Amino acid sequence: MFVNIEDKSEIIQFDSSKMTVENHWSIAPGEEPSGLAIDRKHRRLFSVCSNKLMVVVNADNGKVVTTVPIGSGTDAAGFDPATGFAFSSNGEGTLTVVQEDSPDKFSVVETVPTQVRARTMTLDPKTHQVYLVSAEFGTAPAPTAQQPRPRAPMVPGTFTLLMMSR
Repeated sequence: MFVNIEDKSEIIQFDSSKMTVENHWSIAPGEEPSGLAIDRKHRRLFSVCSNKLMVVVNADNGKVVTTVPIGSGTDAAGFDPATGFAFSSNGEGTLTVVQEDSPDKFSVVETVPTQVRARTMTLDPKTHQVYLVSAEFGTAPAPTAQQPRPRAPMVPGTFTLLMMSR
């Protein structure tokens, strides 16, 4: 099993049956990884990072294969084994689509407009559709000592489900 460690910019590999950490792998130049997806066939991990990079890592030895640019405010990653597309959902309001040209070569094929803050994502591997959710947001309250970076509240009744497909 693989997990992003956001504050250390690394991926850990652990044995879920023994509950032991097997490896710590740096994903530099990626910073603050959030979403993580895997291509099981070619043993590639796709870690999406806050510095607008998708870091592609060899899942057998932890070596960084390459990086590709993505949008800002990323949260989730996905991989569709049937199409060879890796995805990054970006809070700026885009979906980055990366093509696996070969196990060691990747390229951005499209940056699709979505909705601002549509960062939560899942992929249906049967239909190849990507699902994103968002809403409209009001104005953030003024900062306080207890909440120095308050979040804007969601506007009731504005929840939106986006279905992305070719």
